[in-house]
Amino acid sequence: WAQSVGQLSAWSPGPGLSALKVCVTLTSGFQCDCSWFLFLFCVFLFTLVWLYFSIIILNDLHNFNEFIFKQRKLWLDWSQVLLIATAVSLLLQVLALFLQLCGQPLKLHWVHKVSSLGAFVFWGQGPVLADTLLFLPSQATGPFLHIGIVGGMTLLAWPLASFIYRTRLRVFLLLVYCAAMIALYLAPLAITSPCLMEEHQLPPKPALIGHRGAPMLAPENTLMSLHKAVACEVQVFETDVMVSADGVPFLMHDDELTRTTNVQDVFPNETSLNSTAFNWTQLQQLDAGSWFLKVRNALWAAGQERTAEQRIPSLGQALEAIKQSNISIMFDLRPENHSDYQSFVNATLAVILQSGIPLQQVLWLPDGFRELVKQQAPGIQQVYGRKRLKNEKEPLLHVNLPYQDMSSEEIRQYRQDNISVNLYVVNQPWLFSVLWCSGVSSVTTNACQVLKEMEHPIWLLVSDPCLLHPAPQPCAPGTCGSLSVQLPGRVNSSETDVLLTKINSLMQE
Repeated sequence: WAQSVGQLSAWSPGPGLSALKVCVTLTSGFQCDCSWFLFLFCVFLFTLVWLYFSIIILNDLHNFNEFIFKQRKLWLDWSQVLLIATAVSLLLQVLALFLQLCGQPLKLHWVHKVSSLGAFVFWGQGPVLADTLLFLPSQATGPFLHIGIVGGMTLLAWPLASFIYRTRLRVFLLLVYCAAMIALYLAPLAITSPCLMEEHQLPPKPALIGHRGAPMLAPENTLMSLHKAVACEVQVFETDVMVSADGVPFLMHDDELTRTTNVQDVFPNETSLNSTAFNWTQLQQLDAGSWFLKVRNALWAAGQERTAEQRIPSLGQALEAIKQSNISIMFDLRPENHSDYQSFVNATLAVILQSGIPLQQVLWLPDGFRELVKQQAPGIQQVYGRKRLKNEKEPLLHVNLPYQDMSSEEIRQYRQDNISVNLYVVNQPWLFSVLWCSGVSSVTTNACQVLKEMEHPIWLLVSDPCLLHPAPQPCAPGTCGSLSVQLPGRVNSSETDVLLTKINSLMQE
């Protein structure tokens, strides 16, 4: 303020005009700071929402990485980029907000203003994703998010009170804050989660299906990946089958070979060809493991040599390994829009029947020519990539769907009707915990080594309206309620009852 007065008095023609200009300058600066403060506060909230979404979508980031690779031919772990950008934006907003709350002028640099505007537009798209991303995460984290938000709003009360005292919008802001707090305290009435149950009601742990094997431990769709998945105690090896130009079914997911092989070195003029355009002799010349060493460069030395020796396996080789490991195999036959797709089906069926594998260990996913498969190999288990219809000609026994496509209620209903439900792709323990509580039969995962170690959901929320009352004193309906978080291996009911009785006695005194 003193600096502004000195600058204005240097050129002002008179003391009256000088004082007027000082007041106008300070008033406009204060109004500008208030406007930027409200704007930055909105950006701050959007950034928090997006940070939450960023952590949630880490479960599906592998699909995003594959999408970027198809578009740009660049393989990168975009999770680090996403989280760093979000964290930097969040830090800038927090620093700006603290300056304003401490009564200091913002003096935002134009770079900060432009980045804030960009963040507001980009982060503001977060709520648009709520329908697809928020439902399941909120079921898992809703109670804990609620506690965190209430704590944050409580901590915000003191600096916000200081700001309200210095602004003309004090009544409006006070009403908004009070309305937000009232909404937060009423929010538990709408919070629901499949993990709100007693421990004895917990369904069995879902079986694990290795997505292309164990792709975090070995190159996907290779025999090494299959053996790693078996070591992770998966019950099913999920893969993708294509048929070579000379009629040999082999394991491959991508339409092109550039991501998971060294086709650019061996056949530099044929890198853009579809995977099915190569014959089996050409496919056997390709290295299907070295690319993995570049992505996962923390492998031990002995494992590097074995990884670099991996080749594209044929379906026959995979079936032989499956038969020896006594697990099942589930696969898609790609590409389904190929003009010779029926010949692909016939070639695949021929290899299955010649392998001698028990047909009940084969789970058939492709919809094309399904009736033909049922006629030639009736023992193969049919898995459908859709929900059941009202007028089904024959009952569905197995369904395979994205985890976003089924609610907890639908999972429970399918379970009651003895329909096996497999959901994909589930990598994060929190998501696995929610689906476990919902009663899903199995999950397809990239992280079998992580989910294998889980002997219990991360948490169970036990709803007990009489938890704070001693046993002899009944609880009247609606008089009290609480949620008790049970962590695996840390529940001691007798000590808890004694502690709660003491707390209740102190409250009565």
